[in-house]
Amino acid sequence: MNETTEPNEKAVREIRINPIVPSESVLVATARSMRPKKEEPPVPHDTRTYVETCPFCSGNEDMTPASILRVPSEGDWKMRIVENLYPILGDDNEDPNFVFGLQHTMNGYGRHEVVIDHSSHGIRIHEMTEEQLGLLFATYRTRMEQLYNANPRIKNVLVFKNFGPAAGASIAHTHSQIIAMPVVPDNVQAEVRNSSAFFETNHHCIFCSLIDEALTFEATLYDKDSGEIRRKINVGQFVVERSKRFIAIKPFASRYEWEVQILPLAHRADFLDANPEDLADLAWIFRRTMARLNAVLGGAPQYNYFLHSVPHGQEYDDCAPSFHWHIEICPRTSIPTGFELGSGLFVNTIAPEDAAERLRDARFEGAIRVRT
Repeated sequence: MNETTEPNEKAVREIRINPIVPSESVLVATARSMRPKKEEPPVPHDTRTYVETCPFCSGNEDMTPASILRVPSEGDWKMRIVENLYPILGDDNEDPNFVFGLQHTMNGYGRHEVVIDHSSHGIRIHEMTEEQLGLLFATYRTRMEQLYNANPRIKNVLVFKNFGPAAGASIAHTHSQIIAMPVVPDNVQAEVRNSSAFFETNHHCIFCSLIDEALTFEATLYDKDSGEIRRKINVGQFVVERSKRFIAIKPFASRYEWEVQILPLAHRADFLDANPEDLADLAWIFRRTMARLNAVLGGAPQYNYFLHSVPHGQEYDDCAPSFHWHIEICPRTSIPTGFELGSGLFVNTIAPEDAAERLRDARFEGAIRVRT
């Protein structure tokens, strides 16, 4: 894969502001792709279906805690949820909150669970069937609802997946995780806060506005002195994939070179409201999006994905019109630099519009026409 700026392409160097979270800026600097750098390579593709020492493989169930949820409940399972042996949060901590000076602690109550996505050890997301992925999303939904209903202290349930060492995965067998928290993480809170502010001013969901722009907006900006085109935005320029109910978009201010976000076309704040038809369509577009990323990046690219849904609790009851649930897919193709860690400003060496075009043009096994 060649990620460098082609000789006939004009280098881009500009700071782009995230419209959802304006404090989160991205420096797009395509000329930086020419410098020597340490990249995160794809992990070797493990094609094995069973590994004797893997606790997540079918037949090794005695290596993990008992199933919290098993699908199906009888016979050979297609996925399981078990307690994480090394939880970030747990329901066994009943210590009180403490305040001493400027230091403040909260009870680390919550749940941390592992979703074993498939019984086959080495299968990758884009190699799973649509039926399996639909079942996976349905399992996420079921368990999220159970966790919210089990304890009113839970404000946010985060579903995420780490694939590859650079993304934080410690076990090779395909799996994702669920963490239920009594607090709302700052990045989700920022999305909620800014989308609410936009709605108060514009009486419209900012996520819906961005989808509308991606599907309908075009513009040409000219240099006032020379008359040359400075920037041209075409309809669909940032669209990677579209289905009947969902859209996959390359964010204008992408933090990662190949970041893609998947959103419902119709306004939906809470993932728990997704019906079986929604989840089937989500499985279709998700599988194709992951196949495109695999085709462009090659091998088994390392990545994280996570699902942001509206938090629960009385303070979030009025956020339904302004928030829009979505999935963020973030391939890890490079190591963050000191500038990024020190400034909080992401550096993207590939113009998001160019990355979107490469993903749209990707050819992969089983490719079929866009679903409408």
